[in-house]
Amino acid sequence: MELREKQDENLAVSRRPWFAFLISIPIAIVGGLIGLGGAEYRLPVLKGPLRYSAKQAVPLNLAVSMITLIVSLFTRAKTLSLSSLSPISPLMLWMIAGAMIAAFFGTSYVKHISEKALEQIILVLLTVIGLAFIIEGGLLPQSSVGFISVQVFALVVFTGFLFGLAIGAFSSILGVAGGELIIPTLIFVYGVGVKTAGTASLIISLPTVAVGIFRYARQRTYNEKRVIRETIIPMGIGSVIGALIGGVLVGIVSAQLLKIGLGIILIVSAIGVFRGKRNPI
Repeated sequence: MELREKQDENLAVSRRPWFAFLISIPIAIVGGLIGLGGAEYRLPVLKGPLRYSAKQAVPLNLAVSMITLIVSLFTRAKTLSLSSLSPISPLMLWMIAGAMIAAFFGTSYVKHISEKALEQIILVLLTVIGLAFIIEGGLLPQSSVGFISVQVFALVVFTGFLFGLAIGAFSSILGVAGGELIIPTLIFVYGVGVKTAGTASLIISLPTVAVGIFRYARQRTYNEKRVIRETIIPMGIGSVIGALIGGVLVGIVSAQLLKIGLGIILIVSAIGVFRGKRNPI
């Protein structure tokens, strides 16, 4: 019995790089389309088929998210105009400030959480994200007047910094870019258009993720070369391909219909994986 389990484990490891590469492409396409790093969809994959623990999956997720964000932003900048970001640039800066501070301290907090508790936190947050995608895609209007004006500087400073803190904490715990919070906040709180919010999300997420990666690197999380070779590199390559495709399609495909379907998929996969089911590759 033990020999069979060992053989299954060896087979899973041997397939890991190819699976990591292939699965990262559709995930990054989604990220490029919506303005996310795609990390919320990678978590169940890293924990399930790729068989990493939750604590291992979080920093790995951040590393691949960084690649996806950079390529998505580059491609999106070629597809959409960045001039629409000018009115909200002060808001973006204060959100970045809050997010970077929270991400800096949040990575230290994660290592003190038990594996079981971290899995439960991830399950709840991913389920909430999935429901938010479904609600946002199917029930809520895609434009909003917002209830905080970006012209009121004092409100922008105060609320932007607070939202940034929440985003940074969320990012460090889940190993995600935070776009799941950034985009709805910009749309429904500040009245930003959906495509502008997606682009702004990528810009706000980049320094937040960078801080998380730096902190995890200081903890020697990325020192294992096998993990880099088998997961980060192939997922990174697949993410480049997928993010390029998603960035090109952003002006064509309806992100709202995509969100409904992906919200359902996210909830199902999160419950399946983080309630203890492990699927072989």
